[in-house]
Amino acid sequence: MGTRVPSPVQLTLALSHSESMAREDFVAGPSNMAALEMIERWPDWPARTLCLVGPLGSGKSHLAAIWARRSGARIFAASALDEASVPASFATGAAVVEDLAEGDVNERALFHLLNIVVEEQGHVLLTAQSAPAAWTLRIPDLGSRLRAVPVVAIAPPDDALFRAVLVKLFADRQLIVDEALLVYLERRVERSLAAAQAIVAALDREGLRQQRPITRALAADILEGEGGLSGG
Repeated sequence: MGTRVPSPVQLTLALSHSESMAREDFVAGPSNMAALEMIERWPDWPARTLCLVGPLGSGKSHLAAIWARRSGARIFAASALDEASVPASFATGAAVVEDLAEGDVNERALFHLLNIVVEEQGHVLLTAQSAPAAWTLRIPDLGSRLRAVPVVAIAPPDDALFRAVLVKLFADRQLIVDEALLVYLERRVERSLAAAQAIVAALDREGLRQQRPITRALAADILEGEGGLSGG
């Protein structure tokens, strides 16, 4: 039986939850160990700019948050990058640019940032779902610069990591679940961290809405019922 702790009163509200981004709460495994080790090697990096590449929900943001605390870096979205904001973004000598995507970045601003990194001998961490070296860019010099950036890839989670992530995601929402539910989810949910996040959120939401415990039966209703699991 799944229980919410503490739960003196069960409310049918979409209560907010906080996902811990602390180092001690990062779930490490073979698929992300190289990335974690590189983050913890800082400032002993092979270059002043590093790129973390991995699928949606693979832990890039968690690793970026760990590094930002260590380095004093400011974190901002690639979609918000513009030339005017680059100097302020790099005021601490370190910056994180999250969710770089081909065709959805201000190339001049990114090129400006990478130049400042070299000039001021700081560090920048980029995150993306695909390696920037393969992108088609309008600014040739930016393409050359990105091809020289070391890339650390995060692979899909193995069985042990996937289970550990499920347990962490439930714990972030103050949910305790049993072995039967974990086994059921491991066998039926796509082996990606984004899918794990989606099913945990759906179970929490439906458990509150239906006033039901978080169990295998509820998961079956969500995954096998009409409409199934949306999102992911």
